[in-house]
Amino acid sequence: MSRGKDGPEDVDATFAEIVADLRADGFGLPEADTADTADTTGTAVSTEGESRKTPDRPAEPPAADNPPEPGWRSGGTSWDATMFSDDPAGDDEHYIPPEPPPLPRPKMGAFLILLLFLAGLFLLILPGAIGVGPTVATPLGILALATSIALLLLRVRQGPPPGADPSNGAQV
Repeated sequence: MSRGKDGPEDVDATFAEIVADLRADGFGLPEADTADTADTTGTAVSTEGESRKTPDRPAEPPAADNPPEPGWRSGGTSWDATMFSDDPAGDDEHYIPPEPPPLPRPKMGAFLILLLFLAGLFLLILPGAIGVGPTVATPLGILALATSIALLLLRVRQGPPPGADPSNGAQV
């Protein structure tokens, strides 16, 4: 095989040579063709009329005495039975969570903060809808948004809820 500076000079000829070597070793031939063309001496006749020695194939492995049980990692019940059958625990043992507590009623301060936030967004997005120019509406909108965010952050509770014992540790 002649090689040039970066590889073989005749790539097609080199590839054909590699394929011929592999076929001579028995690679790339379908098993049905190999079984049909082999004679009793172990020599196979190719379609080009050449005869070659077929590789010795090991005999089929003996069948296992105990076939593995169906299922993942050969244990327990099968996956289909586990996933699609009725629950073996029954419906009596299912956990039913308690009803969640009702949401607290929003107070007047929450409504004022929401109104101030929406007014700030409205002044920034559509100042011409109420007849105010952008030079006046932009600072007013930014001021309204900043005030609403500041008031919202001031309403965040710090510390334990009312009525809780702070020396009691973690509470669930």
